[in-house]
Amino acid sequence: MVFSASLFLMAVVATVLTLVLPQFATFLPAALLVLGLSMFWFLRVVWGPKRRAKRRAKNWLVVDGSNVMFWQDNTPKIETLAAVVTQLDAEGFDSFVVFDANVGYKIGNKYQRSATLARYLSLPAEQVVVVQKGAPADPAILAAARQVGARIVTNDRYRDWVADHPEITETGHLIKGGYREGKLWLAPH
Repeated sequence: MVFSASLFLMAVVATVLTLVLPQFATFLPAALLVLGLSMFWFLRVVWGPKRRAKRRAKNWLVVDGSNVMFWQDNTPKIETLAAVVTQLDAEGFDSFVVFDANVGYKIGNKYQRSATLARYLSLPAEQVVVVQKGAPADPAILAAARQVGARIVTNDRYRDWVADHPEITETGHLIKGGYREGKLWLAPH
């Protein structure tokens, strides 16, 4: 930071000299360029770490995509899940969605990759995972939630996984939801 501040101050002095002393006037474009670049570098050094830390401090929720897409009319619909993700985003949450491998066959009669599902949900591809064929999504959901200290949006109780993940028995760790009279509801979170 000291170096970038020193460079910025030297660029300010050089720019002032080119404006005040006529014999240095030909160097004004170069001085302004160096001033702009050094100012940009200085501001990145000063505010960059704060911005990166703010970006990393997300308010994550892991969404059980294969469960949530059944919330409306007990029929698998990607639109139902998209509405939940949109609602969570409006409330300031970042969604990480995990699906069973067969999700594509439930909503479109063919295998669907993570990137395709991410586009449906208006999420970055790295925030959507389809587990491998033959593997249950539950362990991936529970591991992802534990890794980032997130809660899980689902109506599943994960009874088979309580011994390995006792946190799921804590009040509020599993956020339930659904549709009543055509309107989305989520348990207090």
